[in-house]
Amino acid sequence: MYIHENQLSILYISTLPSSSTNQTYPERGTRMSEHHDSQKATPKAHEPHALHEEHTKGPHDPKQINPKLSSDIAYWSKEFHISGEALHEAIRVHGTHVDKIRAALSHNHS
Repeated sequence: MYIHENQLSILYISTLPSSSTNQTYPERGTRMSEHHDSQKATPKAHEPHALHEEHTKGPHDPKQINPKLSSDIAYWSKEFHISGEALHEAIRVHGTHVDKIRAALSHNHS
């Protein structure tokens, strides 16, 4: 007869005494309710979230602007000091190459 290890675990658990949940199990080294007791005694302290930083990452590609990536639009519109809509329009007219967009925007601002 072959017994699978999952069946063996079930057999072992079913042979454990059920009279008390505070039984000590030497193979575990803890009482059965010790884990739950420790959580009740000391609640977990609240850890603050990381501070919000203004877009610290660079663009997806430093030479191309991907208009489908909101992170690229946010980065490059901030870099060029224009709105996202204005950047989309510049991409539509001049393409996605950063140097072409930069040149076109510098001509418009002079």
